Amino acid sequence: MKTTAVSTPRQATRDGVLVDPEWLHAHLSDPRVRVVEVDVSAAAYDDWHIDGAVLWNIYADLKDADYRLARTTALERLVARSGIGPDSTVVFYGYAPALGLWLMKLYGHPDVRILDCSRDAWRAGGFRSSTAASAPPATEPPATEPPATEPPAGGFLLGSEDSRIRADRAAVHKAIGEPGTTLVDVRTAAEYRGERFWPSGGMEPGGRAGHVPSAVHQPIDGLYHEDGSFRSSAELRRMFAPALLAGSGELITYCTIGGRAATAWFVLTHLIGRDQVRVYDGSWAEWGRIPDVPVDSS
Repeated sequence: MKTTAVSTPRQATRDGVLVDPEWLHAHLSDPRVRVVEVDVSAAAYDDWHIDGAVLWNIYADLKDADYRLARTTALERLVARSGIGPDSTVVFYGYAPALGLWLMKLYGHPDVRILDCSRDAWRAGGFRSSTAASAPPATEPPATEPPATEPPAGGFLLGSEDSRIRADRAAVHKAIGEPGTTLVDVRTAAEYRGERFWPSGGMEPGGRAGHVPSAVHQPIDGLYHEDGSFRSSAELRRMFAPALLAGSGELITYCTIGGRAATAWFVLTHLIGRDQVRVYDGSWAEWGRIPDVPVDSS
């Protein structure tokens, strides 16, 4: 896939995958740069958002009714109506920017980045924001599905799924107690112990709270500075259990809906340099609602 470089962020942004607010503000009018806010509802976006940004609602756009990742055709339509083309630089921010980046990496998009500050820090810095719904330069795909060999109108076909960064339910089940693979639960202690199903504290009718047997509990609190920027690689290394960083075994991260699991994956792979990390994007919202899978609440 041919790409067109926009520019290279400053050296301190580690591997070019993080961009500071000054860089993004200077590129908001660049048609090759698309900005996406990732959140669990439209409330924050409707209140205000980065000027020109579009919203990806995790529940409405990225997940199906069973909390599994939406079908590729639906995601292609989402990418198309977001104004993203094969040469676009896509910058994510919001509640779960790493989930957006992971998703685009999953399907092979070459240039995806994360804004290295929080929404509040962006606004406090006086950078451009808006309350108007953004209308990127994209053509909505037709109601009928296009042939498999043609991209959606205004967009492009996503690449083949990269199985090296995604784990499904079968892979997680196989990994239970498996030497060489570590399941990494990045939720809160209360969720891990089975005291709550959802992060907000609620339980799920018919669901079971707890964790996947043999999973290691590795909360990801403290990854950020006060302004929402990521801590240094050295600081981040100290936040993870040494056993997770040593060796060459595979790690599979999970949380509730995939946002925190993707954040852990992003930090481990892009900011620390750990190989062989996959995200179980179905996470507990899928696992905990299936009656015949093992659950540990000890």
